[in-house]
Amino acid sequence: MHLLGPLFLLLGKDSGLGWGLGSGVTVALEEEERCGAEKKYLAFSNSFQWNLEHPATLYAWEGACVWIPCRYTIPGDRMVLENLTVYQNYTFDEKMKDYTGTILYEKTKSQMPVPQGRVKFLGDNKSNCTLHIHPVKAQDSGMLGLRMTSSKSVKWMEEIVLNVSEAAPPPRIEVPPEILEFQEVILTCLLNFACFEHQIKLMWLLEGSRQLPSDLSTSLTTQTVFTQSKLTLQPRWTHHGKNLTCQVWNDATDRPLSQETVWLDVKHRPKLEVSPKEAIVTVDDPVTMTCQVISSNPEFHTLSWLKDGTPIREQETLQREQKTLKLTLPKVTKRMSGKYHCEAHNDLGSSTSEMVLLQVRYAPEPSRVQIFSSPAKEGTRVKLTCISQANPPPTNYTWYHNNVKVWEGTDETFQIPQVLHMHAGDYSCLAENSLGLGKVDQKAELDVQYSPKEVTMVIQNPTPIREGDSVTLSCNYTSSNPSVTRYDWKPKGSWKELVPGVLTIQKVAWNAMPFTCAACNQWCSWAPPVNLQVQYAPRDVKVLMISPSFEIHSGHAVLLRCNFSSSRPTDVHFFWEKNGIFLKEGRELSFGSISPEDAGSYSCVASNSIGQSTSKAWELPVLYAPRRLRVSISPKDSVMEGKEAVLTCESDANPPTSHYTWFDWNNQDLHHNHRTLRLDPVKVQHSGAYWCQGSNRLGVDRSPPSTLTVYYSPQTISRRVALGLGLCLVILFLAFLGVKFQRSWKRIQSQQGPQENSSGQSFFVRNNKVRRAPLPEGLQSLGCYNPVMEDSISYATLRFPAGETDTPRIGDGGTPEVHRPSLNRDNTVTYSVVQKRPAGDYENVIPDAPDAPEDDGIHYSELVHLGVGERPLRQEGVEYVTLKH
Repeated sequence: MHLLGPLFLLLGKDSGLGWGLGSGVTVALEEEERCGAEKKYLAFSNSFQWNLEHPATLYAWEGACVWIPCRYTIPGDRMVLENLTVYQNYTFDEKMKDYTGTILYEKTKSQMPVPQGRVKFLGDNKSNCTLHIHPVKAQDSGMLGLRMTSSKSVKWMEEIVLNVSEAAPPPRIEVPPEILEFQEVILTCLLNFACFEHQIKLMWLLEGSRQLPSDLSTSLTTQTVFTQSKLTLQPRWTHHGKNLTCQVWNDATDRPLSQETVWLDVKHRPKLEVSPKEAIVTVDDPVTMTCQVISSNPEFHTLSWLKDGTPIREQETLQREQKTLKLTLPKVTKRMSGKYHCEAHNDLGSSTSEMVLLQVRYAPEPSRVQIFSSPAKEGTRVKLTCISQANPPPTNYTWYHNNVKVWEGTDETFQIPQVLHMHAGDYSCLAENSLGLGKVDQKAELDVQYSPKEVTMVIQNPTPIREGDSVTLSCNYTSSNPSVTRYDWKPKGSWKELVPGVLTIQKVAWNAMPFTCAACNQWCSWAPPVNLQVQYAPRDVKVLMISPSFEIHSGHAVLLRCNFSSSRPTDVHFFWEKNGIFLKEGRELSFGSISPEDAGSYSCVASNSIGQSTSKAWELPVLYAPRRLRVSISPKDSVMEGKEAVLTCESDANPPTSHYTWFDWNNQDLHHNHRTLRLDPVKVQHSGAYWCQGSNRLGVDRSPPSTLTVYYSPQTISRRVALGLGLCLVILFLAFLGVKFQRSWKRIQSQQGPQENSSGQSFFVRNNKVRRAPLPEGLQSLGCYNPVMEDSISYATLRFPAGETDTPRIGDGGTPEVHRPSLNRDNTVTYSVVQKRPAGDYENVIPDAPDAPEDDGIHYSELVHLGVGERPLRQEGVEYVTLKH
């Protein structure tokens, strides 16, 4: 059991930068109670293992600081850290059963931590156990022990290795296993140190260059503590074999604290250098060109020269000297001019040197002419180029057209801005440089093509052309290159060429457009247009109303003109027709005061020596108010009652009559606004004169009366005859009664003498006067009844009471007379009850009080006896009087 602690300690140390989990278990086996209690303490410790996280080893140097990031977890619930002691190079005391060593820091629950100066606890009692030592000393190097006790007296010992050197250790540079030219690589400079109070920088330096930019980063975690810088490098072959250094710097010093250097091994293809860069020699002179390999990693295998991309095989011209290959040309010819370069190969590939341009100087070679382009269309730009090989290039050119010198200059090109057909022919040139004059090798022919020249169109008809004639046209030209292959004509039509260049037009139109033709090869040339001057009768003849400019009313002055669009010849005559009948000659037709009778269909005729043309019929509208109104009766003026009678108001108007009004024989408006008045069925009462009135927007007119006679139907005549016969019988009967009554009345008058004053025995009879005209005052009736004027017959019984005496009256001599008693009187008084009538209904009766109100009830009439003397005795035969009411 004693070997258990060292075994676990060894496992903890082997974990490197791992966490001190295993070492804590061993240290926690307190050897205070080793014998009997050893097993018990071991079991307790295993069941309560602490978990701590921190770097296993920390590095620093004299004067710097150490930052120890640390986290812990106490087993059990609600347990906190109460005591913490930091030992330096601690040991376990067997006698005291406790750890001993240099205490760098101590913190207990009962007392405040004793400040140690250099060591600071930056953690808490729950999970953080971070420590900071500043400044750190070289003697601090060794083991640090963290003695930790929880609230339930659970103890733990954690070991941390501290490596402190006297000077800053050099950083470590990490280089990729292989570095290739142009392939980007990342190099890392790493130092296992980081502390917030002692900041450092890592700087990169490449041999022969300035400081290189890099990315600096720091890590201070419970797993790692370091500072690193990453350099991104684009390798070049010039970097091969140079030293790359990483230096550690601090702001407080003016020199690096430490550094590390590596040698760069950059793999690259061979790098070549040639000389001379350019070679200019004259024909038959020697020349030497050198190719040197200045760098190759790995070493090159082959080295060779090439001319215009083709390897040079002549070994007698090549000389090898280690990394150099020379090319010697003892006698240069103009064919040796060209581009030379060398190539080298190694395991990574091949490389090509820069080009060496070998220029061989010689006089111009025989020249030739190149034409752009031939054949050329007339009017286009033509460019001629003199081609002659020479070095240096020719400085002077002489041009010949059909062996005639036409131009001399320094430009190798000869341009014709607008070529003409006269420019066609053979062209040649001579080139000259500083070494001499060349020769003419071959000539070039310039073919100038053009459209047909001087194209004209000719009319072959000898006489003037009339509408409908046949016309022959021919198309001519003077020259053409290439030859004419076809002819075109304008305007297009259904006509065809019977012979190329000759066109026949059948039945030429009056409005034939000007004709033109084109002679065509590759291009077409058009002749000037030729007007056929076709003669024709006047066209588009029409009637124009010059005045008025608005609608024509009756009485207006009207001027018409015959118009046409064109005529050839232009001498035109005019005449007018109305409704197809000749009216007059002249271009204009005027009306001083137009009337409705002038309305009609007018047309004008225009004629020339070719023919005549008639306009479309033009309706001359004359507007006027209604006139000549009359009433027509259908079926005729005499109509039997019960039939249908249709009265039509006929009128003459423009615009047509829009409103009608009907009147009867009493000039009474019948309130009928239509053109026809329909009486269905017609009655006798409809007989009479009728007239109508019509109007439009220009005025009003009325018709004379027309009489409608309605006669009785046979049925009505039969009824009227029967009624007339009956009426005659009634009249005869009434006449008979009248005569009889008159006789009776005369008899009564004969019995009664004249009386000046009325007695109470007289009776006045009601007279209905509605059908009788008033009589003159002197002819008024004295109460006598006219039976003919009444509508009905009534009866009254006149009785006189007995025992009464006649009232005295004044006679003619002014003496009163006494009536004698009646010979025969009754003992009763009879009143005649008469219904109330207006006072005017009774003759010779004047009411006593005209203003008194009349009684609506029963009126009693007083019986007044007329005459003097005794009343005659009642006769048996005249007891009743028949009165017509």
